[in-house]
Order: sequence, then structure tokens, then C-alpha cells
Amino acid sequence: MTRLAYCQYLLVSQINYTLTNFADHCEDFSHDTINRYLRHDRVTPRALWDTVAADVIVTPQGYLLFDDTVLDKNYSHKIDLVRRQWSGNEKAVIKGIGVVTCVYVNPGTGTFWLIDFRLYDPDGDGKTKLDHVHEMLSNVVHHKRLPFQAVLMDSWYAAKTLMLFIESLGKVYYCPLKSNRQVDDSAATAPYRRIDALDWSPPELATGKTIKVKGFPKDHKLRLFRVEVSTHRTDWVVTNDLAQDSTEAAHHACGFRWKIEQTHREAKQTTGLESCQCRTARIQRNHIGCAFLVWARLKHLVAESGRTVYQLKHGLLDDYLIQQLKNPSLRMAFA
Repeated sequence: MTRLAYCQYLLVSQINYTLTNFADHCEDFSHDTINRYLRHDRVTPRALWDTVAADVIVTPQGYLLFDDTVLDKNYSHKIDLVRRQWSGNEKAVIKGIGVVTCVYVNPGTGTFWLIDFRLYDPDGDGKTKLDHVHEMLSNVVHHKRLPFQAVLMDSWYAAKTLMLFIESLGKVYYCPLKSNRQVDDSAATAPYRRIDALDWSPPELATGKTIKVKGFPKDHKLRLFRVEVSTHRTDWVVTNDLAQDSTEAAHHACGFRWKIEQTHREAKQTTGLESCQCRTARIQRNHIGCAFLVWARLKHLVAESGRTVYQLKHGLLDDYLIQQLKNPSLRMAFA
């Protein structure tokens, strides 16, 4: 039993990704053999990078995206790594395994690659989600050495320590702030106010305004933009690029954050990322790592074929149907 064999199973299976299903459809490996493999392998984020490094089309205009997703284990009671946490997808607190991911985007081609990930296990390693982002960002800059122009992240990661760390690297960031964040747009002539209580002139709506966020060092300025995402949603986007004077440009840059949501959705729907029900942390880690390797392989095949991830995955069912119509295993008959 090898990593390649397990990944191959995740790649071609359509609905059921359990070890029992694998064993039932494979003559070479029993359930115990597969389980034993998963207990002893160590599928690390480095394995993912080794897989995608040759595919990444780098550019100085690239974006680094950071976000997290929760693998739903709401009906699990004894699986390691599972904890109650907020799920943006479910809009509720659920039981699941948190995964923090890093995606590299080439805005010129619209292509993107998952290049790193971390499992959120504060009881095991004592690290917060911010710690994981800090670690992955340092890894990109000092080890992977990928060129990029800006970091894009959600409001959850708009913390002073992380924002200042990005600035210390000489990089730009764009991220929304929560509506209750305290800021000053009066050059210290008035008290701090909530972002959603600020006044906006027509020129400021088009070009943004300079602000100071409460808790940041004295004289530390940022650029704030009021972005109307829809009739029911307004984002307050902040950047340390003080030369940025276009709300439209800031909105365009933040739009690339959708790529990481697409990554999470595709991986969950095509690789069985959430489907492992084994109890031990090591098996869960290896399954998640293998699922990301499978998603990376699908993206490689997408680049070669020009088809989507879903077309490639569901195309296997098309091949099956064609074969069954030519030579059916079950033959229809009338009395």
C-alpha cells in the first residue's frame, strides 16, 4: 500500500471516499492494510509544494491569499483534531477540523495554486490561526522565494501583529476590516469612531481616505476604501499602500480572494477532503494531505486539457456510461 495508490483512489472515486469502500473495490488491499498505511505515513505541506512547484507560473504582480476552512465533522464524536469552531460556509458554530490555507494567484492568467496549508490544532501545537499564517508567509518569502505584490486576507486576519509583519517584509496587503473597528480619519482632531460611522464625501468614495486604526503605532497611516459589494453588503477595505487612490482598483484586487474560496469548494467536492471518518489525528492529517495532493493533480490536468475540475472528475462517469451502453453489465428485457 502506497501514497500513490491512496491518492489514486481519491482521484477516481465519485461519492464514497471511505477506507471500506476502497477495500471493497480493490483486490490488492484490505481495509486493515489501508488503515495501517495511513497510520504510518506523514503527508506534509512540503509534499504539496514539491508537487505544485513546477506548475506555478510566478509573476511580480502575484497575490498571496490566506484563509481558513472547516472540514465538517458535525456527526463525529471521537475524531481527534475535531473542535467546535465557526464555519463561514454554514454560518454557524459546528464541529470540524480547521485548515488554514495559502494560495498563490497569477492575476495575469487567472490561474491559482494551493501552495501550503496548516491544520488548526491549538491543543496540540499551541498555535493560533494567525501563527499559521505568519509561518506560511515567512516560508513563502524566505524558502519558496515566490515573487508577489500583495497579501489578500479576510477580516479575521486583519490583526495588528500580522499587518505590521507584512509591512516589515516590504509587502502590501489588502483586507476588509470589521464594521466596528475603531479608526480616526480626522488627523487626531476627533475621537476614534466605528468604521461604519464615518462620513464619506463623493471624492473619498472614489479615491478612499487616509486613516489611523486604533492600537497601531503613532503616525501609522493606512488607506481605507468604502466598497459597495452589493445592495446588502459594504466592505471596508484597508491597505498599507498609501499611493492607492482608486476604490475600483482596491475592489478589483480584493476580488482575487474568491480564488481561495474556489479552492476550498473544489477540494471538498472532488477529493473527499471532509469524508475521512477515522479517529486518529495521524490518519486525518494524512487523508487531508492526500486530498490536497489530488486537488493539485486535478489542477495540473485542468491546465493540460482546458477542462474544469468538475468536467474531469465527472467525465469518469461519462466514460462508464458510454461503456455500459456499448456492453451493459445489466441487460434490459421485456416479458
